[in-house]
Amino acid sequence: MPEALAPLLAEVRRCRLCEPALPLGARPVLQLDRRARILIAGQAPGRKVHESGVPFDDVSGERLRRWLGVGREQFYDPACFAILPMGFCYPGTGAGGDLPPRVECAQTWRLRLLRQLPALELTLVIGQYALDWHLPDAGHATLTDAVAAWPRYFPALLPMPHPSPRNQRWLKRNPWFEIEVLPLLQARVQALLA
Repeated sequence: MPEALAPLLAEVRRCRLCEPALPLGARPVLQLDRRARILIAGQAPGRKVHESGVPFDDVSGERLRRWLGVGREQFYDPACFAILPMGFCYPGTGAGGDLPPRVECAQTWRLRLLRQLPALELTLVIGQYALDWHLPDAGHATLTDAVAAWPRYFPALLPMPHPSPRNQRWLKRNPWFEIEVLPLLQARVQALLA
């Protein structure tokens, strides 16, 4: 018998497992409903998302919604999109940007939460940490290699670069992603949400 979703989400939202290592304390940010057909598997919330408590409530989220061809209302409907980053709390900032997601989060919660998604038909794997978890044996040397191999996984899964403004150079070097992949992604998303 499947685990009940409401008590599980309440347990996740009370989680303080990593709090001693988190600069702003624990504030798990995720979105989940058993009816969701699309999973967004990202990295970890940034500082702005930590403050608002709303996933992708930042510039990265604006770009991601454009990539998906959806507005805020659809994006924040948990019956449409499940949003489960690899780490649910803001990990802090290092020299090159935000620190990696805390590994304890995925180890403790990920499988239990993924079991709550029986209607899932598309997983968007955003960034290297999510890629390492969702495609651990794929053998891609780089994130670019994984994203370029998208036809191997689509329409069930799509490796993606992070929509962060920090990835503007990657997008300029790889225009095929926006030209070839995004129209197919948008069509798939619209079909699943219809």
